[in-house]
Amino acid sequence: MKALVLGAGIVGITTAYELHRDGHEVTVIDREPEAASFTSFSNAGLFAPGHAYAWSSPAAPGILLRSLWRGDQALRFKFSTDPRFWTWMWRFWRECTAERAALNTTRKVRLCNYSLSVFHETVKHAGVAFDGRTGGLLYLYRSEAALKAASAKSRILSDNGCRIETLDRDGVAAKDPALGPVKDKLAGALYAPDDESGDCRMFALNMAAWLKERGVSFRYGTTITGLETEGDRVSAVRTDKGRETADVIVLCLGVYSPHLAKEIGHELPIYPVKGYAMTAPMAGRNNPPTIGGVDEESLVAYAPYGDRVRVTATAEFSGYGREHHPQDFATMLSAMKSLYPDGADWDRASFWAGLRPMTPEGTPILGPSRMKNLWFNTGQGHMGWTMSHGAARITADLIAGKRPEIPLEGMTAAA
Repeated sequence: MKALVLGAGIVGITTAYELHRDGHEVTVIDREPEAASFTSFSNAGLFAPGHAYAWSSPAAPGILLRSLWRGDQALRFKFSTDPRFWTWMWRFWRECTAERAALNTTRKVRLCNYSLSVFHETVKHAGVAFDGRTGGLLYLYRSEAALKAASAKSRILSDNGCRIETLDRDGVAAKDPALGPVKDKLAGALYAPDDESGDCRMFALNMAAWLKERGVSFRYGTTITGLETEGDRVSAVRTDKGRETADVIVLCLGVYSPHLAKEIGHELPIYPVKGYAMTAPMAGRNNPPTIGGVDEESLVAYAPYGDRVRVTATAEFSGYGREHHPQDFATMLSAMKSLYPDGADWDRASFWAGLRPMTPEGTPILGPSRMKNLWFNTGQGHMGWTMSHGAARITADLIAGKRPEIPLEGMTAAA
């Protein structure tokens, strides 16, 4: 069949790979000049089933409220006049119970673990470079009380297939010797030995090139303007370069998915949550990190790859703006200088802000739409890199009429 993938972020690229793998004639459309140029451009780089907790938790409302007068909160709330913002926030608030958080986390980690297995198959088959690092990830805690609470909380992950180890400060230094000089600042860490890291954008760019060599078509610099329908099918996708037709269409447009889905009667509960990222060169530094992780006190994530380190932080509930200011990066800079004072050339860091396509639950929207030939694969939120491979395989299996390897309760448009 002829397949059309709308969007060339990491979700769209992995979807194109799986559809090509199943023998379809695939075309990818994206408004940017190349793959992974929007949300996936400066992804954190952590492939992290061991950190698949739902953001909508009992602690989240308090953090968001405190962010109105404190600038150091991991979650930030800013007032908006957009009605969709308030509708989404109300749904998010309703998910912030212990029961809902546990259910959403279980669904997230199930998908993330499945995705990790698919990812390994893909890397083995395609062999594209992405500056990947195995060896696990460290989730660092600065107080004994926080470490003890995190260890208890992690049982929901270990009960769903994640290996999680609790390390004291000496154990942390053994896993990443670069933390040895500052280990006394830490109480310890949770260590997820199966978690990995790598450059999401590098993977997407190299996979796009790999697919193009094998006949997949890419329509870059092409803006999707609407859908044409005929009965219960999408007859064409309208773009600023003309019409595109296909037997099957997959919507992978991230934060812009709801705009197109609305044309066929779907109100997708996806809204942007802004994240901030910086990338600093490691060349010539004396003590760079050897594996990635998260400073749990400030929820600053970091991943070394190649000759650079990527650092990300903050979930800002504020709408579609991508502007950023120097003060937005102060917390992450402080955290990284505390942990790795000579781990990178922090004065030469580059800065970026992007929009994560979040659902209130934190799980993506997969599967069929009301149109028989249009499918959803969108809303992966802050775990697009981690979830993308599994979500793409699930999408291809559904299109082929196969039963997915994991249950999809809570992850469909009908949920």
